Amino acid sequence: MAERVVILGGGESGTGAALLAKAKGYDVFVSDQGTLKDKYRDEIINAGIAFEEGKHTAEQILNANIIIKSPGIPEKAEMVKKAKAAGIKIIDELEFAYQYVTGKIIAITGTNGKTTTTLLTYHLLKSAGYNVALAGNVGLSLARQVINAAHDWYVIEISSYQLDGTVKFKPVVGVLLNITPDHLDRYDYKMENYIESKFRIAMNMDKDGLFVYYKDDEVLKHEMTRRIVIPQKTGVSITGDVMDFPGFSIIQSETTLKGPHNIINTMSAVSAALFAGVSEKDIRAALKTFKNAPHRLESVATINGVEFVNDSKATNVDSVIYGLGSYTRPKSLVWIAGGIDKGNDYNLIKEQVDKKVKALICLGKDNAKLKDFFSPILNNIQETQSVKDLVRMALKSASQGDVVLLSPACASFDLFKNYEDRGDQFRAAVLELKKEVGQ
Repeated sequence: MAERVVILGGGESGTGAALLAKAKGYDVFVSDQGTLKDKYRDEIINAGIAFEEGKHTAEQILNANIIIKSPGIPEKAEMVKKAKAAGIKIIDELEFAYQYVTGKIIAITGTNGKTTTTLLTYHLLKSAGYNVALAGNVGLSLARQVINAAHDWYVIEISSYQLDGTVKFKPVVGVLLNITPDHLDRYDYKMENYIESKFRIAMNMDKDGLFVYYKDDEVLKHEMTRRIVIPQKTGVSITGDVMDFPGFSIIQSETTLKGPHNIINTMSAVSAALFAGVSEKDIRAALKTFKNAPHRLESVATINGVEFVNDSKATNVDSVIYGLGSYTRPKSLVWIAGGIDKGNDYNLIKEQVDKKVKALICLGKDNAKLKDFFSPILNNIQETQSVKDLVRMALKSASQGDVVLLSPACASFDLFKNYEDRGDQFRAAVLELKKEVGQ
């Protein structure tokens, strides 16, 4: 009789795990307390997998041999606690899929920058002709990629939530970009718990692997003095706009990415690619053709000499530090911020805002905290809840050569479905305005 696998959560991760488990001969059941997206429901039905949505039925779940929990479901969830009490093995989709991986893994994590670094690493390998798959938090789940085909390399973006569910998962290259306070509600509001979660990326690595980290990050600098990290180590750092590698250097202007934070991301990606055997020649060529994901310092359009940039993914102050840090000209930014504040400490960006921002436009339902904090240093503060009005206000506040930067520092759920929706609406409004002014 086939072992019973129950999947908790039917998103990309859960559906991928269900399809892989079915393909490997398990008796599979999917349970989602919410409503499944149509595309996932259709896939589950077409695969002949039993499922439920809108509830978790204990009788259908607690008879499992293995439970694969989606990363978004916390350990404190009632059904997870019941499963643990029943002695059922609980793992993550990443851990489940890993046992069927035959290729080598480059795993990338960090509080900020992991998506850009993952996409760039994948691009470097893909452009060099490698048989490589993109998986994890960006692209398809690892489980789905394992079903589709066998690849020589897998480049995976991994969140702390996913790392929490790993046991044997072992990358050949592990990249840890930075650690700053985030998601602490998941970690009993203890920074040390969050740090432990991030370092799980290296827990199974051996001396044949490579651990890449940003050595000037304050948390990582401290942690690396007290931890035994077994694999070979490469610490990357910012020294101007020149990136030094064994035997060669790359200037940031030779890449498509700007800003100091992207020096860290680029150096990490190149270090991983070099370890995988990609040549300097192929790396240089690929760096000139890389296109970042939407909503991450995405240049949308230039109108009347004013560049509109979509950085909607910047949902915390640390991300905004990177966004503001990508520009150097004094008083040349029209900054768009606002949404649901996550306990932001705006002192972290006060100096940059004072030097670089000429106007702040608040996009949110409650802008009191933003306005109260920045009114002593900014004369031009406006607010709106309309994206169409927003781009017109921004253009009016800007001069030729300025940049309008949507880098909200806040979650988007007061006015939008998610940060992608916020960025998509901003992009559409900018392009509509560009058409209106005849450019």
